[in-house]
Amino acid sequence: MTYQHLILAATVAAAALAGPARADQLDDILANKTLRCATFADVPPFAAPDTQTREMVGFDVDLCGAIARELGVKAEIKPVSVEARVPEVKLGRVDITVANLAYTQSRAEQIQFSDPYYLAKEMLIVPADDPGTSKADYVGQRIASTKGSTSEMSIKLNKSEPLTFQDTASAYLAAQQGKARGMVANTMTTTKLVNESKTKGREMRMIEEPMLFQPIGIGMQQDQPALTAKINEVLRKLDESGELNKIWDKWLGPDTEYKMTRTDKVVPLSELKFDQIP
Repeated sequence: MTYQHLILAATVAAAALAGPARADQLDDILANKTLRCATFADVPPFAAPDTQTREMVGFDVDLCGAIARELGVKAEIKPVSVEARVPEVKLGRVDITVANLAYTQSRAEQIQFSDPYYLAKEMLIVPADDPGTSKADYVGQRIASTKGSTSEMSIKLNKSEPLTFQDTASAYLAAQQGKARGMVANTMTTTKLVNESKTKGREMRMIEEPMLFQPIGIGMQQDQPALTAKINEVLRKLDESGELNKIWDKWLGPDTEYKMTRTDKVVPLSELKFDQIP
């Protein structure tokens, strides 16, 4: 056997030992006819149990359903805690995370993000009689948020002291009871809580200056080029057809308690200007 033949035989043997190349996750989703989506367990209007049916409903639930429909598969919703959104998809327990997931450098080192579908704001709410007017007034102050969230990161970046909880309701209660000077959450959640506080509990108000701007995308496992490309393609299609806006308006639009209009478009991350956080 010539030297060239020996090299060829060794190469073939090594390839055989290595086994077949890993199939892209998109193939598994299509073969199983199921898209497993991680959503919040109880953070309306994104995902929460319906009070009558106990089925999960919300913006993220509908978005997952729309993506699954475009793929020709069924959606399987898996409610998770705020801090489990990244680990669940990283470990392969779900195919995608659709849970108001903000881009951060540390998360991007662990998972793949889709193109963002809106630019979120983290907002600070405080008691109506609190004298503060800007986020600088809360440097060094104790501020409540959910654990492992972008809200918590924004508090740290402001050099404030985070007081974290497993859920939004507990964080809000801490602000209501004076255990924290205020609470940080996304615009939708803080708008709802401020409105509710006018008739129930201690009245709250929102500090106009955002604590943070962050692009929101869908999380996937890294090194899944076909799945990443397909999710981005579907998001652009839903955006261009107007369906993404319809889902938004149903849960967050002008006729809801949040009264928010979506003006963002699905674009690559590189085209956005935002606060880069660790």
